Amino acid sequence: MTSGKDTMGEQPIFTCKAHVFHIDPKTKRSWMPASSSAVSVSFFYDSSRSLYRIISVEGQKAVINSTVTHNMTFTKTSQKFGQWSDVRANTVYGLGFSSEAELQKFIDKFNEVKEATRSAISKVTANGGSVVTPVTSANASPISARAATAAADSSTDNLLEPPGNSLMPSANTKPEDDMPHPRSHSISGMQSNESPSHQVKMDKGPYNTSPIDMQLKYENDRLKLALAQRTVHGRAPIRDQRGLKQGSKNRSSDERIQAVVSQINKIPKYISHRREQTEAKYLPPGTTLQQMYDMYKQAEANLTFI
Repeated sequence: MTSGKDTMGEQPIFTCKAHVFHIDPKTKRSWMPASSSAVSVSFFYDSSRSLYRIISVEGQKAVINSTVTHNMTFTKTSQKFGQWSDVRANTVYGLGFSSEAELQKFIDKFNEVKEATRSAISKVTANGGSVVTPVTSANASPISARAATAAADSSTDNLLEPPGNSLMPSANTKPEDDMPHPRSHSISGMQSNESPSHQVKMDKGPYNTSPIDMQLKYENDRLKLALAQRTVHGRAPIRDQRGLKQGSKNRSSDERIQAVVSQINKIPKYISHRREQTEAKYLPPGTTLQQMYDMYKQAEANLTFI
């Protein structure tokens, strides 16, 4: 039987439920909801590249696609809210949980994964290798990748106030949608080429989620993420879209003007046609309206009043 590590490159190691927020790209001082409700937020481990990613998908939209690095920091800013900065994605992610306990579980896993990444880098450096910072986020660029290390150190200086209560999940909401947390042992002591999914132990509780179900969910999320990215890359630039819309409006306006002019040009022909119909119906043959009018005026002039 083939092990999952040999057949699957990226595997889920932890899943939770949270409301997802992005920093407002214009003001950089407020939060914008990225999900319409609490969605699944998962940590994934890619054994082929020794990478950890945080991924969340709602419908066909990827609301989180963040690669965890050793210098990232997750900061708890309120009882049920926390944030971290991803320079490669050029955004700050915020997560709102249904309880403080759920937030703490995510913080613990985030720190675990970060330490595992740090340990993997230390091992590569000790063996004389060079560390290449991965660039896997959707909005990544070489410039932002080079600035990642310096910017991550100052990310904690740009902390935002948590979003209002109207945007946060209710305390009465069942955490995780009755889903358990797959909790692994300390990841930091693992070999860099070992998948955390082989060292996962489930929390004891009334629920059970099989690895097969988790893998199916992961594959589904990956397909949604790929579709969302393909949709984004396939769209025309906003400037081009505006040009197309404006051109369409101009063509529609010209067509309406031409239609009105065409109708106006038909008016004399219509009047002439109606006159011919009237003469044929009400006047003696060979007599026109103009002739009848002249006869009327002549009779009126010859009329003698007594």
